[in-house]
Amino acid sequence: MNHGNGSTTVPDEEFWDARYAEQDRIWSGRPNAVLVREVGDRTPGTALELGCGEGADAIWLATAGWRVTAVDVSGVALGRAAEQAAAAGVADRIDWQRRDLAASFPEGSFDLVSAQFLHQPGEMFRERILRTAAAAVAPGGVLLIVGHAGPPPWEHGHDHAHPVEQFPTTQEVLTALGLPPHEWEVQVSEEVERMQNGPDGQPVERIDAALKVRRRG
Repeated sequence: MNHGNGSTTVPDEEFWDARYAEQDRIWSGRPNAVLVREVGDRTPGTALELGCGEGADAIWLATAGWRVTAVDVSGVALGRAAEQAAAAGVADRIDWQRRDLAASFPEGSFDLVSAQFLHQPGEMFRERILRTAAAAVAPGGVLLIVGHAGPPPWEHGHDHAHPVEQFPTTQEVLTALGLPPHEWEVQVSEEVERMQNGPDGQPVERIDAALKVRRRG
């Protein structure tokens, strides 16, 4: 996941490559629960995943029959993701792309665009990326955005805290997208509870904000 590093001196590419290089695996290796819930019954088509990290969501989508374009800023994460995809037998269904989404965006239109925990220190950059993401949704397709509803309880004093300026609600995200109501239908707008292990290994409850919109077509 490309969350931004909160720094104006170290490029995101270098920061996240170093971060991923510290451990053999950063994330759980399991697909995000909201993605599975909201996409599991859709007919597979083309998907774009923004901030794919180590590739769990992209691999799950590819295994379900989607053709996936998966983007992240970290080459280390993408290399790890490609290895996992090959092991899962879906390497030919995923196009891994290294991009800083604030600077460039994949071409084309997609039946699904997924942005899971794509936070940035400057939310205006996130809003711009998400507006571009909405423009990439094909008629009849969906945009699924899931973000943290607040900071983690361990953020203060943790070496890898990534401060962001705000944690927008789903309504704030929807307002920022500026989607014409006659062209888009809001299908999900809610807060979702989940458990996550903190840095000390203890499970803590996190609240996420999930927004799913469908382009009419």
